[in-house]
Amino acid sequence: MMQSHGANRFYAKQLAPNDNSKNQVYLGGGFGALNIIPHDAVTTDVTVRAGSVRKRDKADVKFFWIDEEGLSEAPDAQLILYPKYPEVRMSGFLKGCRRAPNDLMRSRAEGRILIFGICPDGRVLGYASAADRPVARELAAAGQLERTGVFLDLEVFLSGGADSRSVLLATLKRIHQKGWIPSQKIGSDGRPAPYSAQNGGGYTLEAELGVSPNGYAEPDFLGWEIKQYGVGDFVNHRPKSPVTLMTPEPTGGTYRDNGVEAFLMQYGYPDKSGKVGRINFGGVYAIGRDFHADTGLKLSMNGYDVGTGKMDDLDGALTLVDRGDRVAASWGFRGMLDHWNRKHAKAAYVPSIKQAPPPEYQYGSRIQLCEGTDFLLFLAAVARGQIYVDPAVKMEAANSSALKIKRRNQFRVKHPDLAALYREYETVSVGA
Repeated sequence: MMQSHGANRFYAKQLAPNDNSKNQVYLGGGFGALNIIPHDAVTTDVTVRAGSVRKRDKADVKFFWIDEEGLSEAPDAQLILYPKYPEVRMSGFLKGCRRAPNDLMRSRAEGRILIFGICPDGRVLGYASAADRPVARELAAAGQLERTGVFLDLEVFLSGGADSRSVLLATLKRIHQKGWIPSQKIGSDGRPAPYSAQNGGGYTLEAELGVSPNGYAEPDFLGWEIKQYGVGDFVNHRPKSPVTLMTPEPTGGTYRDNGVEAFLMQYGYPDKSGKVGRINFGGVYAIGRDFHADTGLKLSMNGYDVGTGKMDDLDGALTLVDRGDRVAASWGFRGMLDHWNRKHAKAAYVPSIKQAPPPEYQYGSRIQLCEGTDFLLFLAAVARGQIYVDPAVKMEAANSSALKIKRRNQFRVKHPDLAALYREYETVSVGA
């Protein structure tokens, strides 16, 4: 039923007695649930009662209950974030909904099951089952299932009894054994076509997997985010470049308040190869590094407690500051959280080598499987200096009517440090 309404990923949550409309539904410690349940931007409600201020961080969810009649929207459904603990809960899933399972979701009965269907367009479909219903009995009889946090992965029910991990590895083994594959990219018609640009490694792998990017997240294969990276050979597996995690624009500081041109004129430097009229802003900025020699800026962070591994304040930020403690650019945690939550909870990193002409790619047998990412793990890696800002911002034809500005603010990590971003990290061989 969920598939007929567009869902392509499926999870179940075994409900505890406290998982009900009064106490909310617990979706796990940390913020890992945000990488599974699509949601809108995180906002904060502030209320004042009897002189005390209460802040509640939340994100709306496009949630629909499903039954034999179809979908029924729960317009007030939302995720509630509790950075203090930290944990995520779901609330508002009954209010205003015409055909919600009110009795079940107000109950404290044991053995209830809540099934989630995730749609590529960001909708979330829900179905609740009592312990004595066929759905709950079938799930109980299924035995051990793949688990991500509190969620059970239901892919096994759609793939002939094979779990998503096994299907993924079997598919990557087939691609590895094909040898050299002509560079290609899935077109707007859904068919692969020859592709000659330099960045064909990822597109070619996606075409072989039969997947393409969608509006919500990275290329998806049975719930796995697929990432390709270039290596010099399949013996040493030395990556040619670090992993770019995301490229968000600053949300504060001179960069945002006064514009990129003013930022470059204040903190940029003339092109080192002598190109006239070109101002660059580059370098590596990591926690623990001193002020950069070319720009006079360094990276700092506020709102995160290194000792406890928790966010003190969701309004915290990563900041590039100068020697006068002025903020040149900043990335607020809210915006960073939204970017990070577009990543899947599970990811596979596949090595590739290239030859040309014509451009062809071959994919290696050593696959890194990563599961259980969380924005708190991201912040911890930033605090350790493993994740760094590597900007490539420039201005050409400065002080002329032909002025051109290029923005690219990259958050990157060296490939060996990827393990720090996931709760589980494993290298698997799919064959010789």
